[in-house]
Amino acid sequence: MPNVDEPKIIAGNSNQRLAKAVTRRLSMHRGMNVGLVDARVERFNDAEIFVEVFENVRGEDMFILQSTSNPANDNLMELLIMSDALRRSSAQRITAVIPYFGYARQDRRTKARTPITAKLVANMMVSAGIERVLTMDLHAAQIQGFFDIPVDNLYAAPVFALEIKHAFRGRLDGVTVVSPDVGGVARARELATRIGAPLSIVDKRREKAGEVAEMTVIGDVKDRICVIVDDIVDTAGTLCKAAEVLMEAGAKEVHAYITHGVLSGPAVERVSKSVMKSLVITDSIQATPQVEKAKNIRIVPMAPMFAQAILNIWHGTSVSSLFQPETLEPIYDGMYSPA
Repeated sequence: MPNVDEPKIIAGNSNQRLAKAVTRRLSMHRGMNVGLVDARVERFNDAEIFVEVFENVRGEDMFILQSTSNPANDNLMELLIMSDALRRSSAQRITAVIPYFGYARQDRRTKARTPITAKLVANMMVSAGIERVLTMDLHAAQIQGFFDIPVDNLYAAPVFALEIKHAFRGRLDGVTVVSPDVGGVARARELATRIGAPLSIVDKRREKAGEVAEMTVIGDVKDRICVIVDDIVDTAGTLCKAAEVLMEAGAKEVHAYITHGVLSGPAVERVSKSVMKSLVITDSIQATPQVEKAKNIRIVPMAPMFAQAILNIWHGTSVSSLFQPETLEPIYDGMYSPA
């Protein structure tokens, strides 16, 4: 068995930009060129997915970087087939690095005769030979328990805290963190604690799925800079309405920090026309040209965090150390100076 001198990164088609950014960071850390494993992930004429790895991976510690974002089914199948190809090529260990874990919103039975698709996806990944999962801001923490293999769930909150301290330096005393619903209070409280800000909640009631009937602000937001925190922004309808409700309640400004920018359908147009001054997302999902052109959407890079997490897993050291600001600030190379 060969000596495993470097972690080996292979990427599907879902987020090539993030994959290349991660390898650049690894190259900086290791002091040598770390590139993506040479492979092709293509489709036959009937849309079947085909994977061929051109490098020897026998005995290697392999990391597959692939978000299962839109098109979710294609990207998921790419991940599974890549894992099968590596397993059959005698890779020592296969870790799936999934910045955005698709199907995470189907984590429980909400009514009779519905699936728990997140559990099904977990079973498929394990069956394909994946031995460890590295992801970020799972929609529901219990999804980690769907796997019978180790799952490391990174959090965007520590990076968002650095970003907020930088963006609002000199005005941090006027910031209030807002959860867009009761279910997201824990996530919002985590960020509020990190930046030393008060917490408010937008309580929403739905008459039917996809339609919000009423929103009420819990907490004082008058003359405050409101920062809405959530894990996923999809069509942005609820987010934009929450911003309007906060402005009507007397907020000075409204900004949103959302981990996964799904931004489907009319989302970008809604955000561009909304009262929000800015929407900050991560690059867990590769941005479309429309998202990149939007003036009030900003993207925070996650390559430094994922690169360090991959190195920590490869070295067998703590991944949770990345949740601490004293660890993150050097990784981000002074990108965010303290307030």
